[in-house]
Amino acid sequence: MVRTPGPAVGTVLEDPRRGLLMLWRHRFITDTWGWEIPAGRVDEGETPAAAAAREALEETGWRPGPMRLALQCHPANGLMDQVYHIFHAQGGEYVGPPTDAYESEKVEWIPVSDLRGIIQSGEMKDGLSLVAVLHRLALPPGDHKSG
Repeated sequence: MVRTPGPAVGTVLEDPRRGLLMLWRHRFITDTWGWEIPAGRVDEGETPAAAAAREALEETGWRPGPMRLALQCHPANGLMDQVYHIFHAQGGEYVGPPTDAYESEKVEWIPVSDLRGIIQSGEMKDGLSLVAVLHRLALPPGDHKSG
């Protein structure tokens, strides 16, 4: 069992014309490449919404629009106690290159219509990202209940 120091966050940043903003990155533990949403930890004294916006900006260079809690989950509750707060942001503003550029090989907008194929092909392996993107596909933004 793994006890974690606190919650983590992820952001589904969506633009109606472009799709979802995703990171293409390598995970050395599993030696795999895949598409992931921006995600990270909540710093001491920070709210989950502020942490999700900060992580998205640091990892992508885009400042997300208004943040709305989409769901909370325990992506590996048989192994660890970590809870993830997944937010949905409609739109964003490009600020500049990511300050955490080492986080990914590339940052791209993925059309929503391409997401099922990416998942089926195995190009998205990260459990948190799969939960967040499948949640978005199952419940488009207008179908979500408020946070």
